Amino acid sequence: MTPLVDRKHLLSSVEMAHFVSHGAIALEAVVPASMNERAIDVLDEGIPGYPYGTALDEAFPTGTFVRELLDLPAVAGAVQSLVGPNPVIDHHAVHVRPPRGGEAQNMHGDAILDTRTDAFDVQLMYYPREVTLEQGGTLSVPGTHLRKINQTGIGRYQNLAGQTRLTCPAGTVVFLHHGIWHGGRRNDSDQPRYMFKIRFNPTVRQLRLWNTDDIDDPAVVKELRTNFGWTSANEGRLELVNRAKLWRTLTGDQEFDIDYYLTRETLRPQFLAPGATDPRLGSNKPSAGWNF
Repeated sequence: MTPLVDRKHLLSSVEMAHFVSHGAIALEAVVPASMNERAIDVLDEGIPGYPYGTALDEAFPTGTFVRELLDLPAVAGAVQSLVGPNPVIDHHAVHVRPPRGGEAQNMHGDAILDTRTDAFDVQLMYYPREVTLEQGGTLSVPGTHLRKINQTGIGRYQNLAGQTRLTCPAGTVVFLHHGIWHGGRRNDSDQPRYMFKIRFNPTVRQLRLWNTDDIDDPAVVKELRTNFGWTSANEGRLELVNRAKLWRTLTGDQEFDIDYYLTRETLRPQFLAPGATDPRLGSNKPSAGWNF
């Protein structure tokens, strides 16, 4: 069983709010240079696959390079904050874009349309070497993770307002919500581009798993209000609703809202007006919600 991470290494509420609004959070240069140097040989050799649902401890036991990566305090803290202790491995893969090679992927979301509203998977992406703009990097559209799509259903879109291209120093680890729209770019440099990813499935409710000491910090709502290039006034309002729903799931606070949009949507009055009757209960019986 994976030990719990010291609270000081967990994500903060502001960082979790950033993840909720952006669909990603990056830990730049968090992996030591010595590990990054060893990583290339490990990734070139390949990492054995495991069936879906394999426990993390079984897939990456103590002594393996991947477990050493996952045991780094900042990485372990982010994993626990997002999916909790003892997640299972959905899948993992090594991606290498050769120099002057590779085709740009179509924009896509990983796997099929996910109908869950009370859970999400998280993908870890580790870059052992610096990623420059010339090397292409991963294209993603921040904030799209809560707009559910089916695999390559958006593949015809080549560019969207607000999209970003990942550039980062060596040793960067990025955590993505599984639903974010993204695609790998071709590598136009003279150096190969390395990336290792793992998708985690939670085995516990994703409820207040992070350091909540700053849960009432005004910066939390500021992060949740973040606007992106693709969100017009109307689209932006819908995103506020989507983020408020996810924040309610993560915090357990069913009264949380941003600008009252979600509260309006959930209003379902149960009381009958004076003199009104409910035909399901008979003309002379008050509604079950009627209380004197």
